[in-house]
Amino acid sequence: MPFLYLKALHIIFVVTWFAGLFYTVRLFIYQTESRSKGEPEATILTREYQRITKLLWYAITWPSAVLTLILGLSMLHQYPGWPRWLWIKLALVSILYLYHLYCHHLFRKLQNVQYPMTSIQLRLWNEVPTVLLVSIVFLVVLKSALDMTYGLLGLVIFAVLLMWTVRLVKKIRG
Repeated sequence: MPFLYLKALHIIFVVTWFAGLFYTVRLFIYQTESRSKGEPEATILTREYQRITKLLWYAITWPSAVLTLILGLSMLHQYPGWPRWLWIKLALVSILYLYHLYCHHLFRKLQNVQYPMTSIQLRLWNEVPTVLLVSIVFLVVLKSALDMTYGLLGLVIFAVLLMWTVRLVKKIRG
């Protein structure tokens, strides 16, 4: 029974962590695009995006990432053996934590009004956790090697469609 409580809490914090990652990078995009505004609007928007991002990053995103890790490790302890799909999931989750750490790097740069990426680069960057989320969920639900093969093919198609959509939106917005 305690395993199910750990699992439920783990899923809750995974959801809040992803929400924080998605919205944080969206705020990075808004802050980057606010530079094109005239003064004083650009400065006002930059300060407000910095304030909101800081609150989101430290009050929701980081705590959710830490609690996800703690709860995930607690559940790992309860697995009798580690099947192949679990190793793949752990690799994908490791990539997600690297993504989170790089977002922290971007966060610090933007807090210092430095812009290491363009708006379109950030839009593409914002799709990385989507691809990881889809991969992890399908992997955990399907678990079968044949299904993973189809899942990988589907993931590649999904990623290509996401990138195409981002470019299309950019083209439409001008």
